[in-house]
Amino acid sequence: MSAGKHFVSDPKDLVRNSLSGLVSANPHLALDEKEKVTYVKDLATLRTKQVTLFCGGGSGHEPAHAGFVGHGMLTAAVSGHVFASPTSSQVLSCLRRVYSEEHGTLVVIKNYTGDVLNFGRAVERFKSESVNLGKPLPKVAMVVVDDDVGVVNPNDDDEGGVGRRGLAGTVLVNKFAGAKAASGGSLSQVKEVAEYVISNTFTIGCALNAASVPGQGLPRVLGDDEIEIGMGIHNEPGFETKKPQPADILIPSLVDHIVNSAPFKKAHTARTGRVILMVNNLGATSNLELGLVTKLAVDATRNCGLESVRVYSGTYMTGLAMPGVSISLLVLPEDETHRNELLALADQSAQCPGWVNQTWIEDAGCTDESARAPAVQVKPASNETWEKVIALAYRNVVADEPQVTLLDQLMGDGDCGQVLLSGATAINDAAQSTQLPLNDPAAALARISSIVEDAMGGTSGIIYCLFLDGLAQQLRSLNVADNASLNSQLWGQAMLGALDTLYQYTTARPGHRTLIDALEPFASTLAKNGSLEQALDAADKGAAATAHMQPKRGRAVYVQQKDNLADAGAAGLVSVLKGIVSALQ
Repeated sequence: MSAGKHFVSDPKDLVRNSLSGLVSANPHLALDEKEKVTYVKDLATLRTKQVTLFCGGGSGHEPAHAGFVGHGMLTAAVSGHVFASPTSSQVLSCLRRVYSEEHGTLVVIKNYTGDVLNFGRAVERFKSESVNLGKPLPKVAMVVVDDDVGVVNPNDDDEGGVGRRGLAGTVLVNKFAGAKAASGGSLSQVKEVAEYVISNTFTIGCALNAASVPGQGLPRVLGDDEIEIGMGIHNEPGFETKKPQPADILIPSLVDHIVNSAPFKKAHTARTGRVILMVNNLGATSNLELGLVTKLAVDATRNCGLESVRVYSGTYMTGLAMPGVSISLLVLPEDETHRNELLALADQSAQCPGWVNQTWIEDAGCTDESARAPAVQVKPASNETWEKVIALAYRNVVADEPQVTLLDQLMGDGDCGQVLLSGATAINDAAQSTQLPLNDPAAALARISSIVEDAMGGTSGIIYCLFLDGLAQQLRSLNVADNASLNSQLWGQAMLGALDTLYQYTTARPGHRTLIDALEPFASTLAKNGSLEQALDAADKGAAATAHMQPKRGRAVYVQQKDNLADAGAAGLVSVLKGIVSALQ
């Protein structure tokens, strides 16, 4: 494959250096280089006046999201590596920094598994910090943007499924919600505006080729006689590869696809109305061509019976230097008063480099102190039972890793076993070196969760983290202060509560062929009768049953089901549970 050509020194430093350049060119911005958080310089004053809001995700989509930080739009943005979600610790740092105790904070994310889990875990960690300090639950709300109508997963169901991807519509959500916040709206009002835009924005993309990733090159190449409809902003495949067409045929077909899509029809039965049209450069389309696309999109929208009362054309949400465009339609309310309120927000000035020219703002003070974690004194302590549990769980994972890896190679991306082993090794090392507060179960679980985040990564890692976070919170709420206060049934009850926390951020449920098929039976059985043996048997049977389930979540939904192969995540969890139970018998 072609390596592509890039202005790059070391790919590992590209994101941080790019953000530094953005801040240098826009004096109203500041940068936390360590956490890759871009924020307004007068944040200390701003958060006393209004709802604050931030967005984030993987880098490579510039100007999104750091380019939309400024008065009238985002208060801050947090950036991950190229095409990779920021960690929950990065997001938590951003949330601590921007949180407005008086007005609250809105978190806006795109609908990608990594973003939902990492941002969700950060919100839960922030809540836990407040509760542990004796404060009320913080006023934080999170919304998820899913405007894509190019690729709709056929396995999605009434429970939500993997869902539609978040695309350029995210920028419209940031614009309207940011304007409402700057106008003095309450957190509930800002969230209401964001949710309207999410529910009524529909986007489709078209690319002439994939984008080359710095340090990696082109993941795939379209032929000279091919274009792709629905290609994602991370080079994900679209729904149709076809021969190139004249623009006056191609662009109207994209608009037609939007208005005839199931999500659009479900939300809007009328084929008339007023819309805001956004024509977005995916990164490498010339301005000359973009002007043509915009003209054709306006005409096509009119021919569909829709009036474009506002038209945005430019570079808003890219896929690095992807040669292509996306088209978004935001359908405005039929009610004139409501429609005019939204149009007023659309017309309100936003002082950020991605929307308008730079703005000079005096530095109102540093907020580094508030970005730091609360000082919580946790003393490491040894405990023979805990150490035995960790050691045997680790040995089991070591023994079973090859089989778990093989299962994932056949039905996933092949890293499940290695990722699980990495987490188990890190926890075992911490226990052996007496780094864990094993005399305090909740504190121990919270520390293990942090170790898991650093060691595992990926979707499975953050799922374990969210569950462990929830489990620690449950033990605190049950007033469990030491190991003597615990019994098997109490552990089961706490695990069920932790599942409820996890379910806030994933639609995976029993029957969806995930590790939940092993985890939920274990927790339910343990809570019911306190029997470790019966709980393990239920988990084992749940994992085995995944061999005959149709995948509904994770990467396996895109792979043809292979009968008699259990889910790797469920098998890996059972390996851990067997070690735990054997240690306690």
